[in-house]
Amino acid sequence: MKKLLSVTLILLAFTLLVFSSPATAGDKATKEECVSMCKKAAAMVKEKGLEATLKAINDPHGPFVWKDTYVFALSTADGKTLAHPFKPGLIGKNLMGVKDINGVMLFAEFLKIGKSKAGEGWVEYMWPKPGEKKPSKKVTYIYKVPGHDVSFGAGVYID
Repeated sequence: MKKLLSVTLILLAFTLLVFSSPATAGDKATKEECVSMCKKAAAMVKEKGLEATLKAINDPHGPFVWKDTYVFALSTADGKTLAHPFKPGLIGKNLMGVKDINGVMLFAEFLKIGKSKAGEGWVEYMWPKPGEKKPSKKVTYIYKVPGHDVSFGAGVYID
């Protein structure tokens, strides 16, 4: 009886671990969702203010983390990271010199789009998936918040 109970508890724990993870193999964000979530964050700035929005973006369990991606924030004034739900150590850092394996200066490209007349667009680059070392193709949407020196970004891997 004790053995059956132990096996049942182990199976239950395994099931909870597998099915409570934020993203399963088929649960991939889309490019359309990246656009929508960046614009949702911009709408929150208008409604609740920039500080409240950055706080929500920094929350790894918040409304701007979904499936296998998330929204992050960059200053269009100086290129510093303003919010990141999984890497708080990046906040306040300028990553303009970061390059991918092909020499694409992705953060500089993000900033360039944020400062452009359109204020929105896509950047394609190579970046390792979480837990991997080999870079994969990724595209990130950047959207500048009207009236603010901040851009939001969200990206997906292209398999």
